[in-house]
Amino acid sequence: MAASASIVAGVPQIKPSNLVGEENYSRTRLNFLDPHPSWSCSASSRLYASRPPFTFSVCRWSYDDRNGEPRRLQMKNNWWKQQAFVFTERLSQTTPAGDNKCICCYHGQRKRGSYTKQLTTRFSINKTFSRSLMNQFNNALVKQYHVQCAAVGPEEPHAVSTTWPDGTLEKQGVDILDPEVRRADLEEFLGLELPSHPKLYRGQLKNGLRYIILPNKVPLNRFEAHMEVHVGSIDEEDDEQGIAHMIEHVAFLGSKKREKLLGTGARSNAYTDFHHTVFHIHSPTCTKESDGDLLPMVLDALNEIAFNPKFLASRVEKERRAILSELQMMNTIEYRVDCQLLQHLHSENKLSRRFPIGLEEQIKKWDVDKIRKFHERWYFPANATLYIVGDISNISKTIYQIEAVFGRTGLENETVATPPPAPNAFGAMASFLVPKLSVGLGGSLSHEKSSIIDQSRIQKERHAARPPVMHNWSLPGSGGVPDPPQIFQHELLQNFSFNMFCKIPVKKVRTYGDLRNVLMKRIVLSALHFRINTRYKSSNPPFTSIELDHSDSGREGCTVTTLTVTAEPRNWRKAIEVAVQEVRRLKEFGVTKGELARYRDALLKDSEHLAAMIDNVPSVDNLDFIMESDALGHKVMDQRQGHESLVAVAGTVNLEEVNSVAAEVLEFISDFGKPTAPAAAAIVACVPMKVHVDSMGETEFKISPSEISAAIIAGLKEHIEAEPELEVPKNLITSSQLLELRLKRRPSFVPLDSELNITKSYDKETGITQYRLSNGIPVNYKISRSENQSGVMRLIVGGGRAVESSDAKGSVVVGVRTLSEGGRVGSFSREQVELFCVNHLINCSLESTEEFICMEFRFTLRDNGMRAAFELLHMVLEHSVWLDDAFDRARQLYLSYYRSIPKSLERSTAHRLMLAMLNGDERFVEPTPESLQNLTLQSVKDAVMNQFVGANMEVSIVGDFSEAEIESCILDYLGTVKVTHMSDKDQINSPITFRPSPSDLQFQQVFLKDTDERACAYIAGPAPNRWGFTFDGNDLFESIDTTKTENDEKSKKENSDGEKKLQSKIRGHPLFFGITMGLLAEIINSRLFTTVRDSLGLTYDVSFELNLFDRLKLGWYVISVTSTPGKVYKAVDACKNVLRGLHSNKIAQRELDRAKRTLLMRHEADIKSNAYWLGLLAHLQASSVPRKDISCIKDLTFLYEAATIEDIYLAYEQLKIEDDSLYSCIGIAGAQARDEISDATSMEEDESYGGDQNIVPMGRGLSTMTRPTT
Repeated sequence: MAASASIVAGVPQIKPSNLVGEENYSRTRLNFLDPHPSWSCSASSRLYASRPPFTFSVCRWSYDDRNGEPRRLQMKNNWWKQQAFVFTERLSQTTPAGDNKCICCYHGQRKRGSYTKQLTTRFSINKTFSRSLMNQFNNALVKQYHVQCAAVGPEEPHAVSTTWPDGTLEKQGVDILDPEVRRADLEEFLGLELPSHPKLYRGQLKNGLRYIILPNKVPLNRFEAHMEVHVGSIDEEDDEQGIAHMIEHVAFLGSKKREKLLGTGARSNAYTDFHHTVFHIHSPTCTKESDGDLLPMVLDALNEIAFNPKFLASRVEKERRAILSELQMMNTIEYRVDCQLLQHLHSENKLSRRFPIGLEEQIKKWDVDKIRKFHERWYFPANATLYIVGDISNISKTIYQIEAVFGRTGLENETVATPPPAPNAFGAMASFLVPKLSVGLGGSLSHEKSSIIDQSRIQKERHAARPPVMHNWSLPGSGGVPDPPQIFQHELLQNFSFNMFCKIPVKKVRTYGDLRNVLMKRIVLSALHFRINTRYKSSNPPFTSIELDHSDSGREGCTVTTLTVTAEPRNWRKAIEVAVQEVRRLKEFGVTKGELARYRDALLKDSEHLAAMIDNVPSVDNLDFIMESDALGHKVMDQRQGHESLVAVAGTVNLEEVNSVAAEVLEFISDFGKPTAPAAAAIVACVPMKVHVDSMGETEFKISPSEISAAIIAGLKEHIEAEPELEVPKNLITSSQLLELRLKRRPSFVPLDSELNITKSYDKETGITQYRLSNGIPVNYKISRSENQSGVMRLIVGGGRAVESSDAKGSVVVGVRTLSEGGRVGSFSREQVELFCVNHLINCSLESTEEFICMEFRFTLRDNGMRAAFELLHMVLEHSVWLDDAFDRARQLYLSYYRSIPKSLERSTAHRLMLAMLNGDERFVEPTPESLQNLTLQSVKDAVMNQFVGANMEVSIVGDFSEAEIESCILDYLGTVKVTHMSDKDQINSPITFRPSPSDLQFQQVFLKDTDERACAYIAGPAPNRWGFTFDGNDLFESIDTTKTENDEKSKKENSDGEKKLQSKIRGHPLFFGITMGLLAEIINSRLFTTVRDSLGLTYDVSFELNLFDRLKLGWYVISVTSTPGKVYKAVDACKNVLRGLHSNKIAQRELDRAKRTLLMRHEADIKSNAYWLGLLAHLQASSVPRKDISCIKDLTFLYEAATIEDIYLAYEQLKIEDDSLYSCIGIAGAQARDEISDATSMEEDESYGGDQNIVPMGRGLSTMTRPTT
């Protein structure tokens, strides 16, 4: 359960459903999306060492770098998930990029599967400014007169009107941009209220409980019910710090009615933040066993959890232990950095002193009475809001059910005065204001139940939606002599980071003028983002990343602008100077005409794309968006309204006003120290205690506040010049060049099978088409209408790090990074390539794993976006450019990253375990400095490009295209790729083996000097790969066949012929082990939580994961557990006992049924996603994965449903869990740690809270959030 205390600067995040595990707390709640307006520009010259950011420079085909997740021992090597243009991704050295959303207790989520993982969608921009924009504006303006406008007062019903407010008449055909039209007309238009979401219903019960209902059919037959209680850590007294989070744990896990939902397919969770506590349940509308509506049961559970909990002493003590364990688990260096940022940013109020996790000494001593009194003070219906979003068709019935369950709650004995009217909490802007929400959303109330409420019966006064604290605002004229910068120095920090904050009141977005102001800010920050990323191309730029983020934070009750600079310590001065210099350049000279047109049009195109996705927004995303709007007071629109409104205001934007907005946003930096400028709210530098100096080793790092101030002032004095205009290519391959290629290469489709003269295979059931090109490249595609006018494409190349030779260790991972860093193709510069992607709304990613190199494209079908993506792929394959400076940056990245391993308890523990288990194989860990030194540009180029050969590649495409469109692109751009063949030498690679056992390295310990105590452990062992092959060369299907025959002979009388045929079909299916291993993992995870966490109280977080390879003939499992130094050894023993206990404590049918429901629900929820289908298509024609065929997609649901307990045990028997096969490593940090890790080169190296599990928390202070209860 999360008590989130993050200091998020507000970059919106996509948050995959935090309800992955069935009926249980998940180990992680991912950040979905921050529905407040947030604009962020970030620039990066290379990845930094300690925690590389997710997305970097747009001119490098942006990529999503290693997520820094230390607990995931799959050791994916480079997750360069490119986003061609990213406005909102904050990059930071010590704190991952930002999010304003409160998240529940644990954020170290893991992605499941190599190619089925979902990509985080960023806000991207499109092409040149539309010539018809003025007409669009006029049409949209006329159209807006007919948009339903709703009253916004929360206490009265919405009155829908078809006329402008104040009796404004329609002005059809009037061009308000005409010079002859009076300025007053434009101001009148800009002062009009934005339209409200037409499908949102709101009401209020007699006891004061407010409810919000939004029908939404994604996913089908499921709904979200969230109870938000408006109380959080900010409401705690000095002796109650952490008590709101404690109540969240006790109320949620102590609910018997919630437990009754177990087995229905419902999943539940909870989290606590500064300003609210949220209990939520994701449920099917009904179950297969019964046609009964599940909503009343869900509402009844929420009623008990929020307003009628049982504060049993036994549950209080159990959750006390859990929270104390959680507190130690989350006390990472990221958490401590976030605390420092929050403390200085909000030093004048309680936000700096009320982290939701609380204080250990207080948590230890609260009794039941103390906890109950806090609950009585704050947990009452009038201080809560119920959200129901999902497949709800009968609104009247839903309202009746709400009244039936909650109507009498809180009215029994209290009669108090009327609460003051609260401002309308709803409304957040249109989808385009949420840059990373791929489909956008909105929500304000256009329908509200008109209830006659006896206000004299409302029991207590409703709490404020935002934290009730006072801020010292950074207003113009507050400058002058600035406060000295604050310095946080710690031995576990690796890099230098600088944060400069400006804090102002939240400006509600309610009118067209407000929306226009937001648009202008987005244009400004987009321009700055691109400039910084393209200006610095040297092999050793002074900064790692530069970001400027401007975002509203409901949880902090303010708008924060943040300049964040990260750099290697030796370059910190120049890095600050460069950042300040670039901000000054934009402030002084403004954006250019070309930038204004480019980014304005791009925002419009992206908004249009999001509007087309209106019917694909998951319910939980809608709900979280509306909830954040409650705190911010923005008007909520649906995606279409948002796009129409954006079009209406875009034509009124001019260069002068955009640059005026730029000056306003940037003034606190560009005019630093001037009395007329806004004063910085805080300046905080986070720095290491020691740094590595070549030839000297670790030396002390010294820095003073005056030196930091001097660096800022030096940047103010640097010479600056106006920004030049850039030429943007319309095409990477001209029509004449394409014609020449087609004549020269003569692309065609060839037979898929040498024995069958069939060039096309189409499966009607799945809609999958398969081709093979004459150059050997296999192609799979699926036409999908689920995501309107959208498409995804993935190139998979067999090999990956596994083919690295002993004399070129790290060559593939560094080579892939080098290719990303360069960003050039053919004669086009990386700036031109990036702007080409910007204009066509292309997001591109490049990554290497242990067994593949993967390149992925997301694109829109508008304006030839798919053809543009194919052009870029062709140019990468045929005309990629390898640059020395890009190679130097890539190598420096991995050198710094390797040196940072000893400063992370989790990473150093995992690193040592992997080296021990895999016999020192460097292909599964970071390259060493020696290996990096041996690499050359030519060696890394060869290591990568030698894998890019015809039959070794496979391309899959899913999207809303036609057959003619996709096949034309395939022939034109893939078919014209030169024919290549892999040599025998390229196919040879050293075998991957586990260390022979027994070994002295099967149990190891890592000790890390730290000011605070923490502990973690990993337990791992061999497993087969997904297709039944083991590391010792066995094919498990052969042994299963034997077992099956013997069993058939013994049970002829017991089993019918039908049962035997079914068993034979299941166990002979190529995906048998992939399915049964997945079910087994769910069962083991459930048992680990129940035993190690809940019953024994030895940990707050424990998980079991399988890494089943596709191409490599091996796999492994990993148990990750966090604990305290005093309990970690017992926790490891308990985990081993659970792992080995499946024979003595047999799997029950209910456990298997629960695991099936969890995985099938996940499958059903994802099946409409293009990205999910892309994962299903992977390896269909890959020669290195011969067992993958179309049946693995068609039979997926059948295999899950038909699996038996005996099948699960067949999978379980393949895990090596004996003492001589199992490896473990325990990491302990603390002031009394026995032995400090001084040099990386010395190392040999419940069901969960729900959510996909590979996302690292991003943003100012997210790591200060507490973790899920389960």
